[in-house]
Amino acid sequence: MSTEIGITFVVYLMFLLAVGFYFYRRSATIEDYLLGGRSMGAWVTALSAQASDMSGWLLMGLPGALYAGGVIEAWIAIGLFMGTVLNWLLVAGRLRVYTEKTSTITLPCFFEERFKDPTGLLRIVSAIIILIFFTIYASSGLVAAGKLFESIFAIDYRLSVLIGGVIIVGYTFMGGFPAVCWTDLFQGLLMLLALIAVPIAACRAFGGMDEVRRAMELKEVATNLFGHKQAYPALAIVSAAAWGLGYFGQPHILVRFMSAKSLVKLREGTIIAAVWAFLSLGGAVLAGLVGIGIFEHLDKAEQDKVFIYMIGRVFHPWIAGVMLAAILSAIMSTIDSQLLVSSSALTEDFYQKVIRKDAPKGRLILVGRLCVIAISLVAMVLALNPNRTIMEIVSYAWGGFGASFGPLVLFALFSRKTSWQAALGGMVVGAVVLVVWRQAGWSDYMYELVPGFAANCCTIIIVNRFLPQQDSIAVEVFEQVQSAVRPEGG
Repeated sequence: MSTEIGITFVVYLMFLLAVGFYFYRRSATIEDYLLGGRSMGAWVTALSAQASDMSGWLLMGLPGALYAGGVIEAWIAIGLFMGTVLNWLLVAGRLRVYTEKTSTITLPCFFEERFKDPTGLLRIVSAIIILIFFTIYASSGLVAAGKLFESIFAIDYRLSVLIGGVIIVGYTFMGGFPAVCWTDLFQGLLMLLALIAVPIAACRAFGGMDEVRRAMELKEVATNLFGHKQAYPALAIVSAAAWGLGYFGQPHILVRFMSAKSLVKLREGTIIAAVWAFLSLGGAVLAGLVGIGIFEHLDKAEQDKVFIYMIGRVFHPWIAGVMLAAILSAIMSTIDSQLLVSSSALTEDFYQKVIRKDAPKGRLILVGRLCVIAISLVAMVLALNPNRTIMEIVSYAWGGFGASFGPLVLFALFSRKTSWQAALGGMVVGAVVLVVWRQAGWSDYMYELVPGFAANCCTIIIVNRFLPQQDSIAVEVFEQVQSAVRPEGG
C-alpha cells in the first residue's frame, strides 16, 4: 500500500457515509426507505440496477474464471448480457406497472397479490428463500472485500471482512434505498471506467493480444469460445450461458424496476443499461485473458485477485487508488442492495404482515434498519472462510434466485391463468431441484440453475392445467397491466 492509495480509499469511504447521512432523515415512510418513493430517474435506475447486479464478482470473480479457464468462460458474460437486455425489455415495464397496480413494494408481497394467494404461503416461502440466498450472496461480497483490503493494506483477512461490513452497513442503515441508489450511480460510472481502462492499459503494456494468445496456448487454456480439453464442451457452454436465466429472479435488480418514476424512464434506462453491461462485461473478459499472459501462475485462492494485481502492475499509485476504489464500488453496490431487500423481507413480509399489522411508520423504518444489522452479521460469519472463490459462492445464490423466482416473475407478467397453487409449487420444486443438484455434485456437468429453472416452469405448466387462476380480479388486473405497457397505452 502507498500513501496515495490510502488517501484515495479514505476519501471514497467518507463520501459513501456522507451520502447515507444525507438521506438519513429523508425517509419519511417505509416505502421511501425501501423503494425511494418510486421516484428514480432513468440514469439512477439503470446504473443502480447494473451496479447492484455486477458485484465484486465482475471485477474479481469473472476475470479469475477467465484466467483459470480461458475464452470458453466468456459464455458467462455472453449469457449475462443477453439476460440483462431481455430483463429490461420483458420485465422492467410490466413489473413497474403491476407492483403499482397491486400496491406492493416487495417481491413476496407482489407474488401474493398477483396470484391472489389466500394462505400467505407464497409470501412467507419466498421471503424465506430471499433471506437464505441473500445471506449467502452478501457473504460473497464480504469475501471480495476481505481479499481486497487484505491485498492492499496487508491486514488480516478476517479483520478486512469486518471493516468492509461495517462501512457497508453504515450507509445502508442510515440512508436506505435512496442512499443505495445514488451511491450506485457513482459506483457504476467508476466501475465502467476501471473495466475499460485497466485491461486496455495492461494489454498494451504486455505487448498486445498476440502475446496474450501465445501465453494462453503455452498454458493450454481454451483459446476460443468452443473450448478444448473439456470432457463435455456443449454442457460447459450451456452452463456458462445459462447465467442469463438468473436475471428474471434477482430481487435486488427487480426492485430497481419497481422504483422507477415512469415507463418512459425505464425505456430510457434500457439503452443505458445495455451499453453499460456490454462495455463492462467485455472489459472483465479482456482483463481475465490479459492476466493469463501477465501472471505466470496464481493458485485458486489468488485467482480472484487478477484485477487487483493488474492495477498495481500498470498504474501510478494515485490512479491505482481510484481503480481499486472501483472494485470496492462493485462490492458495496451489490451488498447494500442485498441487505436492503433482505431487510424488506423481514420488515414488510414478516413483521408488518404477521407480527404487528398496525405498526407506525417510524417503527417500521427502525425495524428495517435493525434487520440490516442482523443479516450483515450472519453474512460476515459466513465470509470468514477465505478459501472459497467468489464465483463459487455467487453461482449458488444467483442460481437459487433464478430457479426459485425467475419463472414466477415471467408467468406473473405474461400468463393470465397462472394460479397461486402453480406458483407456489413451481417455486418450491425449483429451489429443491437446485439444492439437490448442487449437493449431489452434478454441478460439475451442468449449472444447477438450468434444471432448477426447467423444473419450476414444468411444475407451473402442469399445475395450471388442473388448477388455473379462478379469481376474476386477478384476471382483470392482468388485462389492465397489458394495456398499460403497450406503447399506445403507456
